[in-house]
Amino acid sequence: MFQKETVTTQTGGFFTLMEVIYHTTVRSLRQGHRNAVVGLMMSVLKTLVMVGAFLVMFLVLGLRSSPIRGDFLLFIMSGIFMYMTHIKALSAVAGADGGASPMMQHAPMNTIVAIAAAALSSLYEQFFALSLILTIYHIGFTPITIYDPAGALCMMLLAWFTGVAVGMVFRAIGPWIPDLSGLIKQLYIRINMIASGKMFVVNTLPASMVAIFDWNPLFHIIDQVRGFVFLHYSPFVTSITYPMYVALALIMLGLMGEFYTRGKVSLSWTAGR
Repeated sequence: MFQKETVTTQTGGFFTLMEVIYHTTVRSLRQGHRNAVVGLMMSVLKTLVMVGAFLVMFLVLGLRSSPIRGDFLLFIMSGIFMYMTHIKALSAVAGADGGASPMMQHAPMNTIVAIAAAALSSLYEQFFALSLILTIYHIGFTPITIYDPAGALCMMLLAWFTGVAVGMVFRAIGPWIPDLSGLIKQLYIRINMIASGKMFVVNTLPASMVAIFDWNPLFHIIDQVRGFVFLHYSPFVTSITYPMYVALALIMLGLMGEFYTRGKVSLSWTAGR
């Protein structure tokens, strides 16, 4: 009798959902470390370690100059940043809270909010790492020039989106075959160390080698981003539309699998493991 009825409009429901996603994203960012700043610095450090490892490898191989006219370290970082953005998004989405998670007991929390929060937190971490590393390199070492910054940023978002799409597929099949799903995911990450094409210039590869890696959306993205980063490079073997179509198809498959799995999953699935 004295209870106040709350009428939720579509607009109000949308803003409520955005608020829940925001708070869940902050929670996801703080999961890696109790101190949020330290957690972000660890993300930056991981990227720096990979850049340093590839720099040493290139120097050992005797490649002391960029295969493309421009900054050598920028050539390495353009591939590393796209790879890390893709892989981090994949891992975050695949490992987001599922239907049997205790967090799902708190309305209006649901799996879509958990997926969106995990994806956005990974994007935030990688964008922060990219901005910080490029700023320090530009100010402290040598000035750098990016031919088309907006285009390069769009390629980063595409690398993130394809990572989310692949992560959705692994997330959908994970509850059914968890061991095999984890194995395939790790295999995919390891294969992309080479198959992503971050170590070589695609335009200089023979057609037989291009055919080996052409299936990989990240292969196209890394080649395309170098066309936006360097003035004197025009990718003509790869395309932007292919990763977009693949990502959209995988997102649809992942969402269908997620909706079906959400109605079947229970805590007893993992009781015997």
